[in-house]
Amino acid sequence: MVRSLRSLTRCLVFLLAVYAATIPVTAGADPGSEILDVRPLGGRQFEVVVHSAAMNRPITLWMSHPGTGAPALYLLNAIDGGEDGGPWTRRTDVADFFADKNVNVIVPMSGRASYYTDWLDDDPVLGRNKWTTFLTKELPPLLGSRFGMTGRNAVAGLSMSATSALNLAIGAPGLYQAVGAYSGCPRTSDPAAIAYLHSQLAVFGANAGNMWGAPDNPAWAEHDPMLHVDRLRGLALYVSSGNGAPGVHETLGDVGIDGNPVRLLDRMLVGGVMETVIDGCTGPFVDRLASAGIPATVNLRPAGTHAWSYWQDDVHQSWPLFAAALGA
Repeated sequence: MVRSLRSLTRCLVFLLAVYAATIPVTAGADPGSEILDVRPLGGRQFEVVVHSAAMNRPITLWMSHPGTGAPALYLLNAIDGGEDGGPWTRRTDVADFFADKNVNVIVPMSGRASYYTDWLDDDPVLGRNKWTTFLTKELPPLLGSRFGMTGRNAVAGLSMSATSALNLAIGAPGLYQAVGAYSGCPRTSDPAAIAYLHSQLAVFGANAGNMWGAPDNPAWAEHDPMLHVDRLRGLALYVSSGNGAPGVHETLGDVGIDGNPVRLLDRMLVGGVMETVIDGCTGPFVDRLASAGIPATVNLRPAGTHAWSYWQDDVHQSWPLFAAALGA
């Protein structure tokens, strides 16, 4: 009888342990946020699904995980959130580049036209956007606990999300040690910038008024990196842009053009105009950093359009700076 009770006890303990192992890790995260699924993709790549309590929906991430004891680099996608034209993992070599690096690389596979920020109001087209809450409060403790991260973080973005990366760092002091802004416009609160953001989001059917309110709402200024460079002091900063002129990647053989002259013409015309606008934003931002005595690694290319090939270069060129700041 005693032996049977001991066996039953051991069985119950075992079953409880198995059950506990299946419970999503939520330590330190906002109540209700949890890791729903971790699916191996081969090698160190994983698909991770996380429920965001703030947005009340699951968010899928691509992740490169080297093992425990590594810092994190969050790479944010372009204005389509990686949902249409493709994310970092499809447009660049990030999977191969980071395959031997001691860093967890996390790419949210959504966020279309959201600026990866907390919106004041739900949008009829985009729904609820609380990306700042998700990326700075919900996600880091979940991933840190589940994957054994060091707690040191970097964040980088391109185009739309370059502004987002700067804003996330401004809004979460101490969370990040390094920030990369690749071909982004770090202005949001002057009339031209507000009009630009409205036009960009309108392409996706979204209303930027739902993001930060009317043009006179203080939220626009609060999210303007030009006005808050002091909050970036002490971070490892990498800022880049081209000037819109054809550069080293405007060739028929470049990835994304693939021998198609129509694609090449589109990149030179549309991508050229876009990067010209971006260059007009980036130059004054770099000057503002310099006047405030805030060091930054600046890559103002003498040529180059608004294209993924340049952002792949930026990842390669900014990584030594990030690695030093992260202790990777």
